[in-house]
Amino acid sequence: MPSLTPLHETYCRWDRRPPSQADVLEGLAQLTTTSLSGVHEIVQFVHREMVLKTLGLSEEQSRSFQKGPRIEKLYQFSYQVLKKYGDYFLAPGLRQIIETFPKLHEMSLSPSMHYLVGALNGVLGDYFLKHQNPLALPTILYDHYGSEHHGEVRGHVVILVHGLCMNHLTWNHSDYGGVAEKLLAQRDHNTMLYLNYNTGRRISANGHSFANLLQDLVKRNPEITKISLIGHSMGGLVSRSALFYGKQELHDWIDLVENLVCIGSPHHGAVLERVGFFLQDSLGRMPFLNRIGKLANIRSNGILDLRHGSVRDDDWEHMQARIGVMDDNRKPAPLPSKIKTFLVAGTIENQRTQSKTLAAIGDYLVSVRSALGEHPNPRFQLKVPESRKAVFYGLNHFEIQYHSSVAEQIAKWFYPAENEAADIRVNEYVKEIDLETMF
Repeated sequence: MPSLTPLHETYCRWDRRPPSQADVLEGLAQLTTTSLSGVHEIVQFVHREMVLKTLGLSEEQSRSFQKGPRIEKLYQFSYQVLKKYGDYFLAPGLRQIIETFPKLHEMSLSPSMHYLVGALNGVLGDYFLKHQNPLALPTILYDHYGSEHHGEVRGHVVILVHGLCMNHLTWNHSDYGGVAEKLLAQRDHNTMLYLNYNTGRRISANGHSFANLLQDLVKRNPEITKISLIGHSMGGLVSRSALFYGKQELHDWIDLVENLVCIGSPHHGAVLERVGFFLQDSLGRMPFLNRIGKLANIRSNGILDLRHGSVRDDDWEHMQARIGVMDDNRKPAPLPSKIKTFLVAGTIENQRTQSKTLAAIGDYLVSVRSALGEHPNPRFQLKVPESRKAVFYGLNHFEIQYHSSVAEQIAKWFYPAENEAADIRVNEYVKEIDLETMF
């Protein structure tokens, strides 16, 4: 999947309109008829080299076996069935539904559709853009009640930015009130808005779009007095990217930003993403798996940027390759000094265990050091005061987004009591976990 430049993505025709239910059906119809060219070759190659050779067959015997009438017929049947049902059954069936129910063009997505579309965008979002698939999500704001935001806002505006494969609804949880509810309870004229965006795009491309959206928001709402950005996982990186480019473009909204909160954000990369690329590169060097590298293109550009936490265009735009283990070629993206930045990390480690292995794993996806912006190279350190960092033990990557203890800590940071200590790192939450059953 070739990468798109931020300029190209900015002018895609879905930049302002969220998909309707009809768009989702049409997008799925297009996806079911996507060419499978090359995939069957990879499957057959791996099958021959990994399975047949374990039976002691030679290269010639392996090829001869696969070319046998029954085996060849099985391969052809498998791929032709999917192709047939995609071209002649699934896609026409989905389009028939749209034609039968034209009101689907006017119907917004249900919560389950939001989750489906958000997940698909995380994996294939750049592909959707390249092929003009209506499943490609725009960069838009929703209100606290799940509707697209159109009204006026004033006072303190808090914007929550979700992570990879997620959507604006993932900030709510049936068991916890969440960050938004906690801040609304402060009765400080807070307005909660939720960014929804295509997480398969480059993080810096989403940063540009977010910065432009915020500029438009403050231009239309001159009574906004301050802005707070709260990002979970990739959402923290997109917020940092927006701040970086908003400052470069001398946007008005930059002067209104008071707080930035990053929850479990991989500022220096996600461990599992780098491990995945290392394994893939290693497998690709083996003679019998040298084609497996083609499968790297399943990863979206947004996922690629999580490898080292890239938030700038020049972190990636001059690179030729998308696959393999690449050095950390990031450029520093310092945080604006006048903005109060708060960093939250989760860890599945029990505080009493102090396991080095679990500490490296962090919250399953992001290590504690990465989430807290700590790096051995001073150029990349985010240099956030210890009093603005929090580690929550026993919480995984998804729990820290909405857990009540995290929400409580953010509320304390935004509205500190006069007698609260401000010189130590806060470790607010220790959860008892059963390490024997965890894995």
